[in-house]
Amino acid sequence: MFRNDYLMGMIEDMASVISKVFGLKQQKKLTEALWELDDMVRQKFQLNNGLINRLPAEEVIELFRIGSVVEVDRLQALARLMREEADIYELSEKEQEAVVRRIKSLHLFLYCAVNDADRTMFDYPEQIDQLTDELADYGLPPAIEHLFIQYEEQEGYYDNALDALKRLTELDPALAETEGHALYQRLLGLNDEQLEEGGVSRAELTTASAELEAKSN
Repeated sequence: MFRNDYLMGMIEDMASVISKVFGLKQQKKLTEALWELDDMVRQKFQLNNGLINRLPAEEVIELFRIGSVVEVDRLQALARLMREEADIYELSEKEQEAVVRRIKSLHLFLYCAVNDADRTMFDYPEQIDQLTDELADYGLPPAIEHLFIQYEEQEGYYDNALDALKRLTELDPALAETEGHALYQRLLGLNDEQLEEGGVSRAELTTASAELEAKSN
């Protein structure tokens, strides 16, 4: 009950700020829109956008850790604000600033998705899909591809998980090898119907697993 009340309050506050920011963007008051977002970050997270933008995504995640638990619902709220900030920078014709923020927002959303965040709070599958489309022309870091493997497997898109593994192989072969062994073993433990629904076949997985095993030896 407490979590639901907290989430409802967070969603209402976020909706209000995003609506206000939308109005400011329509009026071309982009600096004021950034101020509104920074105020929200200060009020809700006792942080500021300057710090958030300087820190790597992994360190931002640690700011939301209490003991052994990361507050993923608060973290995905921050990811949503970062995406809004990226849109403002794009309107300001600062494409690189927008890209950097979108990459970090995507990283945070993926982390939240694979760590039991509330799915309906900001509809993280839609946020992830849209950010992925917006970043289609840019290479993503290994940490994000690593999360994509977990996320696509979790969502049941096994073909996409294998695609993410291929991309990770180009970026970090050692990590991809470790992840590949584990992924193939998990998928081969599913039945044929589950695999087909996820866009892969047992024969494809068996071949890929054998190739990876041979490469490792």
